[in-house]
Amino acid sequence: MTPEVPAELLGGHLHALRLAARSGRLPDRAALDANRAAGARAAELGVPLPALVDAALAAADGLPGVLPALRRAIAALLAGYEQAQLDALRGASAERRQFVDDLLLGRAERLAERAEHFGLRLAESYVVAAARGLADPSDAAQPERIERDLIARFGSHNILLAVRDGLLVCVAPATLPAAVGEFTHHVRARFPAGWRVGVGRPQRGPGGIVASYREAAGALDLADRLGLKHDVVRAADLLVFPVLLRDRSAMEDLVTSVLSPLLEARGGHAPLLETLEAVFAAQGNQTAAARRLGLSARAVTYRLQRIRRLTGFSPDDPTQRFTLETAVLGARLLDWPWE
Repeated sequence: MTPEVPAELLGGHLHALRLAARSGRLPDRAALDANRAAGARAAELGVPLPALVDAALAAADGLPGVLPALRRAIAALLAGYEQAQLDALRGASAERRQFVDDLLLGRAERLAERAEHFGLRLAESYVVAAARGLADPSDAAQPERIERDLIARFGSHNILLAVRDGLLVCVAPATLPAAVGEFTHHVRARFPAGWRVGVGRPQRGPGGIVASYREAAGALDLADRLGLKHDVVRAADLLVFPVLLRDRSAMEDLVTSVLSPLLEARGGHAPLLETLEAVFAAQGNQTAAARRLGLSARAVTYRLQRIRRLTGFSPDDPTQRFTLETAVLGARLLDWPWE
């Protein structure tokens, strides 16, 4: 045996080959199981695979008629070696996923120590992106493929991926903005239609990662409630909405006071509310709003006149426009009208 391969590691292999040379019989199940165990042990000891195979071949020197037995014996060694490597990788992946889960939940137990194991520096700022739209959140294949691709580009010390609450969550350093873009690229390529990515703000430390994750998930929720069409929504662009919702009773009062008259409109409130949303999205450009709605500009003008008559608020007046737009946003956020 070479110094890289302990002599006792292949003792059973040498015995089986000598038996095959005397009797002509192939190794039995017990001998092959022993070789698989030896292969697994070699992987655990860090024996290089070429050195293991070379030692297994060298054991056959001078033994006549053992080629078929040698083939089976080496196949068993390789199977054991490969399985041990796969088990080690799975164990590392499971440990990594558990660490990310604890990190996102804010479980502080040994986080810094465990982070060092993965090459992370928790004192730095991180950004969390969360993707919704996995075809099957319980299927680990897609997340694992995305994780492998991201790690191949950015390194395992820069990327953490986990499935949490039905979301595929990516944690990356704030100094590596390309990572979020690359994550979105893989989501776009692998998720079915209807996917969306929420991005939290850069935050420092373990608590910052939790906060960024909550912002990313919250951005997805707000985008749904507001009916936004964007595939990628950033918490930094939606900061006004949590402020609006902080005093729910005041927001409910505003929505009721401003928009309740629309409930009396012939044809219902929905077309008028939709028109206001289109006008606000088009920065007050009624022609662009008409295109967005598939209507004529005259139809949009007529609807705005009806809104002004019913509510007393005009989107053409800067002060009234702000009140009206805030009420419309509040209506979407609070799922108005209420029963």
